[in-house]
Amino acid sequence: MRRSERLLYAANGVDLRVADVELTGGGREERPFIRTPRAAGAVVFHGGRVLLLWRHSPITDTWGWEIPLGEIEPGEEPEEAAARHVAERTGWHTGPLLPLIRTRPAGDVADCEHLVFVAHHPTYPGAVPPDDEPEGDGERAGWVPMLRVQGLIEEQAITSATTSAALLHFLADLLQARASH
Repeated sequence: MRRSERLLYAANGVDLRVADVELTGGGREERPFIRTPRAAGAVVFHGGRVLLLWRHSPITDTWGWEIPLGEIEPGEEPEEAAARHVAERTGWHTGPLLPLIRTRPAGDVADCEHLVFVAHHPTYPGAVPPDDEPEGDGERAGWVPMLRVQGLIEEQAITSATTSAALLHFLADLLQARASH
């Protein structure tokens, strides 16, 4: 049980704190943790492919695929935030969203919560939607065959815990639906 906490550092909506916790077996200790705003995102699926972002992580200096995900603004519903992040980052509109998975990707070191939805009927408001999986470096959105997801995780081209959990959960749902038909 957390008895108290104190702020060590805060910047860009992220707090680094130390909590005084009571341990299950007795005793107490201080544990550092990160407090972040809740985030929402979406697995956008169409024609056997999923819409992902090819992004650079400056902390690890690596490139990888991620679902569109971002902070839920005050007063914003999670579904609205997910649809907004998809539109802002990819240009696609999600259409109706269904709940997919709720995850805490950083376990015991952060209190972040990610709510992920699924969109089956995306639309592109522009004249001609981008259709192919992009190649090379440079941040951008691209359609990736869903059946490549597991291989991309194994190859470390997908390393985000939230992206991995959401895509594997969605893939399991697809396989279960296919098996029951």
